[in-house]
Amino acid sequence: MAVEYKCCGTDFFIHILVIVLLVVFAGLMSGLTLGLMSMSLVDLEVLAMSGTPNDRRHAAKILPVVRKQHLLLCTLLLCNAAAMEALPIFLDSLVTAWGAILISVTLILLFGEIIPQSVCSRYGLAIGATVAPFVQVLVWVCFPIAYPISKLLDLLLGHGHVALFQRAELKTLVNLHGNEAGKGGELTHNETTIIAGALELSAKTAKDAMTPLSEAFTVDINAKLDRDLMNLVLEKGHSRVPVYYEQTTNIIGLILVNNLLTIHPEDEVPVKSVTIRRIPRVQEELPLYDILNEFQKGHSHMAVVVRQCNRTDESPTSNRDESIHLSIDIFSSLQISFRLYLDFAA
Repeated sequence: MAVEYKCCGTDFFIHILVIVLLVVFAGLMSGLTLGLMSMSLVDLEVLAMSGTPNDRRHAAKILPVVRKQHLLLCTLLLCNAAAMEALPIFLDSLVTAWGAILISVTLILLFGEIIPQSVCSRYGLAIGATVAPFVQVLVWVCFPIAYPISKLLDLLLGHGHVALFQRAELKTLVNLHGNEAGKGGELTHNETTIIAGALELSAKTAKDAMTPLSEAFTVDINAKLDRDLMNLVLEKGHSRVPVYYEQTTNIIGLILVNNLLTIHPEDEVPVKSVTIRRIPRVQEELPLYDILNEFQKGHSHMAVVVRQCNRTDESPTSNRDESIHLSIDIFSSLQISFRLYLDFAA
Protein backbone atom coordinates (compact mmCIF):
# COMPACT_ATOMS: atom_id res chain seq x y z
CA MET A 1 0.00 0.00 0.00
CA ALA A 2 1.62 3.23 -1.17
CA VAL A 3 1.84 6.39 0.89
CA GLU A 4 0.75 9.60 -0.84
CA TYR A 5 3.26 12.43 -0.46
CA LYS A 6 1.77 15.94 -0.25
CA CYS A 7 4.86 17.98 -1.11
CA CYS A 8 7.93 17.59 -3.23
CA GLY A 9 11.16 19.26 -4.17
CA THR A 10 13.05 21.40 -1.68
CA ASP A 11 10.21 21.47 0.87
CA PHE A 12 10.20 17.70 0.96
CA PHE A 13 13.88 17.44 1.93
CA ILE A 14 13.52 20.26 4.47
CA HIS A 15 10.64 18.42 6.10
CA ILE A 16 12.61 15.18 6.11
CA LEU A 17 15.56 16.95 7.78
CA VAL A 18 13.28 18.52 10.40
CA ILE A 19 11.65 15.14 11.10
CA VAL A 20 15.05 13.50 11.55
CA LEU A 21 16.18 16.27 13.90
CA LEU A 22 12.96 16.00 15.91
CA VAL A 23 13.34 12.24 16.27
CA VAL A 24 16.99 12.59 17.32
CA PHE A 25 16.13 15.40 19.75
CA ALA A 26 13.23 13.45 21.27
CA GLY A 27 15.42 10.36 21.59
CA LEU A 28 18.16 12.39 23.28
CA MET A 29 15.70 13.88 25.78
CA SER A 30 14.20 10.47 26.50
CA GLY A 31 17.62 8.86 26.96
CA LEU A 32 18.87 11.68 29.19
CA THR A 33 15.73 11.46 31.30
CA LEU A 34 16.58 7.86 32.07
CA GLY A 35 20.36 8.24 32.17
CA LEU A 36 20.66 11.41 34.24
CA MET A 37 17.69 10.98 36.55
CA SER A 38 18.75 7.43 37.45
CA MET A 39 22.02 8.77 38.89
CA SER A 40 21.77 9.87 42.49
CA LEU A 41 23.84 12.76 43.81
CA VAL A 42 25.64 10.35 46.14
CA ASP A 43 26.68 8.11 43.25
CA LEU A 44 27.98 11.08 41.28
CA GLU A 45 29.86 12.49 44.28
CA VAL A 46 31.49 9.11 44.89
CA LEU A 47 32.54 8.91 41.24
CA ALA A 48 33.77 12.50 41.27
CA MET A 49 36.00 11.81 44.27
CA SER A 50 37.16 8.21 43.84
CA GLY A 51 36.23 6.99 40.37
CA THR A 52 38.50 6.41 37.40
CA PRO A 53 39.98 9.54 35.76
CA ASN A 54 37.31 9.48 33.05
CA ASP A 55 34.52 8.92 35.55
CA ARG A 56 35.77 11.80 37.71
CA ARG A 57 35.74 14.18 34.75
CA HIS A 58 32.29 13.05 33.62
CA ALA A 59 30.79 13.22 37.10
CA ALA A 60 32.23 16.71 37.66
CA LYS A 61 30.48 17.92 34.49
CA ILE A 62 27.15 16.28 35.33
CA LEU A 63 26.90 17.30 39.00
CA PRO A 64 26.02 20.98 38.37
CA VAL A 65 23.26 19.87 35.98
CA VAL A 66 21.55 17.31 38.20
CA ARG A 67 21.76 19.15 41.53
CA LYS A 68 18.30 20.64 40.84
CA GLN A 69 16.70 17.36 39.91
CA HIS A 70 13.11 18.53 39.52
CA LEU A 71 14.14 21.45 37.31
CA LEU A 72 16.16 19.09 35.11
CA LEU A 73 13.32 16.59 34.96
CA CYS A 74 10.80 19.23 33.92
CA THR A 75 13.15 20.58 31.25
CA LEU A 76 13.82 17.17 29.69
CA LEU A 77 10.15 16.18 29.71
CA LEU A 78 9.03 19.52 28.23
CA CYS A 79 11.56 19.25 25.39
CA ASN A 80 10.67 15.61 24.78
CA ALA A 81 6.94 16.37 24.69
CA ALA A 82 7.48 19.35 22.35
CA ALA A 83 9.47 17.23 19.90
CA MET A 84 6.92 14.42 19.94
CA GLU A 85 4.02 16.83 19.39
CA ALA A 86 5.80 18.61 16.54
CA LEU A 87 6.69 15.39 14.72
CA PRO A 88 3.14 14.53 13.50
CA ILE A 89 2.67 18.12 12.29
CA PHE A 90 5.61 17.86 9.88
CA LEU A 91 4.69 14.33 8.90
CA ASP A 92 1.15 15.41 8.13
CA SER A 93 2.50 17.85 5.53
CA LEU A 94 4.22 14.96 3.76
CA VAL A 95 1.80 12.05 4.01
CA THR A 96 -1.82 11.36 4.78
CA ALA A 97 -3.18 11.46 8.34
CA TRP A 98 -3.06 7.72 8.85
CA GLY A 99 0.44 7.59 7.41
CA ALA A 100 1.59 10.36 9.74
CA ILE A 101 0.21 8.47 12.76
CA LEU A 102 1.82 5.19 11.70
CA ILE A 103 5.22 6.67 10.92
CA SER A 104 5.33 8.95 13.99
CA VAL A 105 4.44 6.12 16.37
CA THR A 106 7.08 3.88 14.79
CA LEU A 107 9.79 6.54 14.84
CA ILE A 108 9.02 7.66 18.41
CA LEU A 109 8.81 4.14 19.78
CA LEU A 110 11.92 2.79 18.09
CA PHE A 111 14.26 5.78 17.70
CA GLY A 112 12.78 8.05 20.35
CA GLU A 113 12.38 5.61 23.24
CA ILE A 114 13.79 2.09 22.95
CA ILE A 115 17.20 2.71 21.37
CA PRO A 116 18.07 5.97 23.23
CA GLN A 117 17.08 4.61 26.62
CA SER A 118 18.98 1.38 26.02
CA VAL A 119 22.13 3.29 25.07
CA CYS A 120 21.85 5.89 27.85
CA SER A 121 21.18 3.30 30.52
CA ARG A 122 24.58 1.80 29.70
CA TYR A 123 26.61 4.88 28.74
CA GLY A 124 24.61 7.54 30.56
CA LEU A 125 27.63 8.99 32.38
CA ALA A 126 29.68 9.62 29.24
CA ILE A 127 26.71 10.83 27.17
CA GLY A 128 25.45 13.08 29.97
CA ALA A 129 28.88 14.68 30.39
CA THR A 130 29.14 15.27 26.63
CA VAL A 131 25.77 17.03 26.30
CA ALA A 132 25.85 18.75 29.72
CA PRO A 133 26.46 22.24 28.22
CA PHE A 134 23.58 21.70 25.77
CA VAL A 135 21.31 20.61 28.63
CA GLN A 136 22.25 23.76 30.55
CA VAL A 137 21.10 25.84 27.57
CA LEU A 138 17.81 23.92 27.46
CA VAL A 139 17.30 24.56 31.17
CA TRP A 140 17.56 28.30 30.60
CA VAL A 141 15.30 28.16 27.54
CA CYS A 142 12.60 26.22 29.37
CA PHE A 143 13.15 28.07 32.67
CA PRO A 144 9.96 30.21 32.55
CA ILE A 145 7.79 27.08 32.34
CA ALA A 146 9.97 24.45 34.04
CA TYR A 147 10.90 26.51 37.12
CA PRO A 148 7.37 27.00 38.52
CA ILE A 149 6.59 23.31 38.00
CA SER A 150 9.87 22.27 39.63
CA LYS A 151 9.19 24.52 42.65
CA LEU A 152 5.78 22.92 43.02
CA LEU A 153 7.40 19.49 42.93
CA ASP A 154 9.95 20.63 45.52
CA LEU A 155 7.11 21.80 47.74
CA LEU A 156 5.14 18.58 47.39
CA LEU A 157 7.93 16.00 47.22
CA GLY A 158 10.93 17.71 48.76
CA HIS A 159 14.18 18.91 47.22
CA GLY A 160 15.26 15.57 45.86
CA HIS A 161 16.10 12.30 47.54
CA VAL A 162 19.61 11.64 48.81
CA ALA A 163 20.14 7.92 48.34
CA LEU A 164 22.18 7.14 51.45
CA PHE A 165 22.45 3.53 52.53
CA GLN A 166 21.55 2.21 55.95
CA ARG A 167 24.12 0.14 57.84
CA ALA A 168 22.49 -3.16 56.86
CA GLU A 169 22.35 -2.06 53.24
CA LEU A 170 26.00 -1.02 53.28
CA LYS A 171 26.95 -4.39 54.75
CA THR A 172 25.07 -6.20 51.98
CA LEU A 173 26.66 -3.92 49.38
CA VAL A 174 30.12 -4.72 50.72
CA ASN A 175 29.39 -8.45 50.65
CA LEU A 176 28.24 -8.20 47.03
CA HIS A 177 31.55 -6.51 46.17
CA GLY A 178 33.56 -9.37 47.70
CA ASN A 179 35.31 -11.72 45.32
CA GLU A 180 33.51 -14.63 46.99
CA ALA A 181 30.15 -13.32 45.74
CA GLY A 182 31.15 -14.13 42.16
CA LYS A 183 29.97 -10.77 40.77
CA GLY A 184 33.36 -9.39 39.79
CA GLY A 185 34.11 -7.64 43.08
CA GLU A 186 37.70 -7.09 44.19
CA LEU A 187 37.33 -7.17 47.98
CA THR A 188 38.88 -10.17 49.71
CA HIS A 189 37.19 -12.15 52.47
CA ASN A 190 39.28 -10.43 55.17
CA GLU A 191 38.43 -6.99 53.79
CA THR A 192 34.70 -7.66 53.71
CA THR A 193 34.87 -9.12 57.22
CA ILE A 194 36.68 -6.06 58.60
CA ILE A 195 34.32 -3.58 56.91
CA ALA A 196 31.22 -5.50 58.01
CA GLY A 197 32.57 -5.70 61.56
CA ALA A 198 33.20 -1.95 61.64
CA LEU A 199 29.63 -1.28 60.46
CA GLU A 200 28.27 -3.50 63.22
CA LEU A 201 30.45 -1.97 65.92
CA SER A 202 27.98 0.72 66.97
CA ALA A 203 25.20 -1.82 67.52
CA LYS A 204 27.28 -4.23 69.61
CA THR A 205 28.13 -4.21 73.27
CA ALA A 206 30.90 -5.77 75.29
CA LYS A 207 28.73 -8.84 75.88
CA ASP A 208 28.56 -9.51 72.14
CA ALA A 209 32.33 -9.44 71.58
CA MET A 210 33.72 -10.97 74.77
CA THR A 211 35.48 -14.30 75.11
CA PRO A 212 33.77 -16.36 77.84
CA LEU A 213 35.87 -16.98 80.91
CA SER A 214 35.52 -20.73 80.42
CA GLU A 215 37.37 -20.36 77.11
CA ALA A 216 39.97 -17.86 78.31
CA PHE A 217 43.48 -18.81 79.35
CA THR A 218 44.26 -17.55 82.86
CA VAL A 219 46.94 -18.27 85.48
CA ASP A 220 46.84 -18.37 89.27
CA ILE A 221 48.76 -15.63 91.03
CA ASN A 222 50.26 -18.26 93.36
CA ALA A 223 51.39 -20.49 90.49
CA LYS A 224 55.08 -20.89 89.71
CA LEU A 225 56.54 -20.07 86.34
CA ASP A 226 58.16 -23.47 85.84
CA ARG A 227 58.89 -25.10 82.50
CA ASP A 228 55.40 -26.58 82.13
CA LEU A 229 53.62 -23.28 82.74
CA MET A 230 56.06 -21.36 80.53
CA ASN A 231 55.54 -23.83 77.69
CA LEU A 232 51.78 -23.56 78.14
CA VAL A 233 51.95 -19.77 77.95
CA LEU A 234 54.02 -19.94 74.77
CA GLU A 235 51.70 -22.55 73.31
CA LYS A 236 48.65 -20.32 73.81
CA GLY A 237 50.38 -17.50 71.92
CA HIS A 238 48.79 -14.61 73.82
CA SER A 239 50.69 -11.41 74.53
CA ARG A 240 48.66 -10.79 77.70
CA VAL A 241 47.48 -13.35 80.23
CA PRO A 242 44.83 -12.60 82.91
CA VAL A 243 45.78 -13.45 86.49
CA TYR A 244 43.26 -14.65 89.09
CA TYR A 245 43.37 -15.12 92.85
CA GLU A 246 42.04 -18.38 94.35
CA GLN A 247 39.07 -18.58 91.94
CA THR A 248 39.11 -18.10 88.17
CA THR A 249 36.24 -15.63 88.51
CA ASN A 250 38.38 -13.35 90.65
CA ILE A 251 40.50 -11.67 87.98
CA ILE A 252 42.90 -9.25 89.62
CA GLY A 253 45.11 -8.16 86.71
CA LEU A 254 47.24 -9.38 83.83
CA ILE A 255 50.84 -10.07 82.98
CA LEU A 256 52.67 -9.26 79.76
CA VAL A 257 54.28 -12.28 78.18
CA ASN A 258 57.20 -10.09 77.10
CA ASN A 259 58.07 -9.62 80.79
CA LEU A 260 58.62 -13.38 81.11
CA LEU A 261 61.48 -13.45 78.61
CA THR A 262 64.07 -12.78 81.33
CA ILE A 263 62.73 -15.46 83.68
CA HIS A 264 64.38 -18.88 83.75
CA PRO A 265 61.97 -21.83 84.20
CA GLU A 266 64.47 -23.51 86.56
CA ASP A 267 64.05 -20.66 89.05
CA GLU A 268 60.30 -21.35 89.34
CA VAL A 269 59.54 -17.72 90.03
CA PRO A 270 56.00 -17.18 91.43
CA VAL A 271 53.59 -15.29 89.21
CA LYS A 272 53.03 -12.76 91.98
CA SER A 273 56.70 -11.76 91.70
CA VAL A 274 56.16 -10.59 88.15
CA THR A 275 54.74 -7.16 87.40
CA ILE A 276 50.96 -7.54 87.38
CA ARG A 277 49.22 -4.81 85.46
CA ARG A 278 45.82 -3.42 86.26
CA ILE A 279 42.95 -4.68 84.11
CA PRO A 280 39.89 -2.43 83.73
CA ARG A 281 36.35 -3.69 84.25
CA VAL A 282 33.46 -2.73 81.97
CA GLN A 283 29.75 -3.41 82.15
CA GLU A 284 28.40 -5.98 79.70
CA GLU A 285 26.02 -3.43 78.13
CA LEU A 286 28.78 -0.89 77.44
CA PRO A 287 28.96 -0.13 73.67
CA LEU A 288 32.07 -1.32 71.88
CA TYR A 289 32.77 2.21 70.67
CA ASP A 290 33.21 3.34 74.29
CA ILE A 291 35.55 0.44 74.97
CA LEU A 292 37.51 1.23 71.83
CA ASN A 293 37.93 4.82 73.01
CA GLU A 294 39.27 3.58 76.33
CA PHE A 295 41.70 1.24 74.60
CA GLN A 296 42.95 4.11 72.45
CA LYS A 297 44.07 5.94 75.59
CA GLY A 298 46.75 3.27 75.91
CA HIS A 299 46.03 2.23 79.48
CA SER A 300 45.05 -1.32 78.54
CA HIS A 301 44.24 -3.51 75.56
CA MET A 302 42.20 -5.97 77.57
CA ALA A 303 39.20 -5.60 79.84
CA VAL A 304 37.03 -7.75 82.10
CA VAL A 305 33.37 -7.74 81.20
CA VAL A 306 31.22 -7.88 84.33
CA ARG A 307 27.53 -8.35 84.90
CA GLN A 308 25.57 -6.09 87.26
CA CYS A 309 23.42 -8.15 89.59
CA ASN A 310 19.93 -6.89 90.45
CA ARG A 311 18.86 -7.28 94.09
CA THR A 312 15.29 -7.05 95.26
CA ASP A 313 16.09 -6.04 98.85
CA GLU A 314 16.29 -2.42 99.96
CA SER A 315 19.49 -2.74 102.01
CA PRO A 316 22.16 -0.05 101.65
CA THR A 317 24.37 -2.54 99.84
CA SER A 318 21.77 -3.39 97.21
CA ASN A 319 23.39 -1.06 94.69
CA ARG A 320 26.84 -2.55 95.08
CA ASP A 321 28.52 -4.09 92.08
CA GLU A 322 28.04 -7.81 92.72
CA SER A 323 29.16 -8.90 89.28
CA ILE A 324 32.33 -10.69 90.27
CA HIS A 325 30.83 -13.75 91.94
CA LEU A 326 28.50 -14.73 89.11
CA SER A 327 29.74 -14.02 85.66
CA ILE A 328 33.04 -12.53 84.65
CA ASP A 329 34.05 -12.86 81.03
CA ILE A 330 37.23 -11.79 79.34
CA PHE A 331 37.00 -9.45 76.39
CA SER A 332 40.31 -9.16 74.56
CA SER A 333 41.16 -6.75 71.79
CA LEU A 334 43.85 -9.18 70.71
CA GLN A 335 41.31 -11.03 68.62
CA ILE A 336 42.20 -10.34 65.02
CA SER A 337 39.07 -8.39 64.11
CA PHE A 338 39.19 -5.99 67.03
CA ARG A 339 42.93 -5.53 66.73
CA LEU A 340 42.39 -4.37 63.18
CA TYR A 341 39.73 -1.92 64.39
CA LEU A 342 42.33 -0.44 66.72
CA ASP A 343 44.87 -0.14 63.89
CA PHE A 344 42.37 1.66 61.69
CA ALA A 345 41.33 4.05 64.43
CA ALA A 346 44.90 4.90 65.45
